[in-house]
Amino acid sequence: MPASASPTRKIAAVGAVLALVVALVAIGIAVGKAVEGGSGSASDTPGAAASVSPQEDDGQQALYDQLARQTSRRVDGDPLAVGKKDAPVVLVEYADYQCSFCGRFTRETQPELIKKFVDDGTLRIEFRNFTIYGADSERAARASWAAGQQGKFWQMHDELYAKTNKGSALAEDKLVEMARKSGVADLDKFRTDLGSPAAAAALKKDQDEGYGLGVQSTPSFLVNGRPIAGAQATGVFEQAVTQAAERAKQAGKPGAPEKGQGSGKAEEPAK
Repeated sequence: MPASASPTRKIAAVGAVLALVVALVAIGIAVGKAVEGGSGSASDTPGAAASVSPQEDDGQQALYDQLARQTSRRVDGDPLAVGKKDAPVVLVEYADYQCSFCGRFTRETQPELIKKFVDDGTLRIEFRNFTIYGADSERAARASWAAGQQGKFWQMHDELYAKTNKGSALAEDKLVEMARKSGVADLDKFRTDLGSPAAAAALKKDQDEGYGLGVQSTPSFLVNGRPIAGAQATGVFEQAVTQAAERAKQAGKPGAPEKGQGSGKAEEPAK
């Protein structure tokens, strides 16, 4: 967007992209309901998701770029991120620990993205605690943040998503046991951090960001600002990352490093 654009035009542009995000999330809800209803898993064909079509015009791409700048934090040492801070592509995930489709993404798709794109420096993944299922989800989100204060966010994240945990399975004593299994060394500090104002503030920051974008369901994703709604097939995400990396290269932004340069991870997700 030109620097000379008026405030009114800027607001209108932001409103347009937020409306687009809402519309694409609605598509994701429909896809999720179809899968839950027993129609089978999503196709592994990359073109299956309407939200990853490469046919955007320049105006839409400019809005995606603006959205990427607003949401990609790229903070040094962020415990809720994996991948190089200056990776050409950033995937932002908004997720809830009681969400079964979020678990599917974690178990099936995320490891493939890390192996294919994070490890060579192309992709950075940033997680957002976007809780929509009440107090149990919020407690689990604070627990994952607390584990991150001891360098074990991804291990706790994967433990929480190892199976679908709901309700009493996310009671504080159960979360402490998950933290122990995840390698959190100081469980007393973990308990303190879990209930701390800092944990509540971190959760609110993530929630406010998601609500500000119009996110309505989990999981929801942005790949360099382009929305992907729902736990789509792995091929959909691979296509989106590949396209985003190519656009970044064409735009003269830093491209993916050569194989073997390392990922610069804040920490490794648990395998």
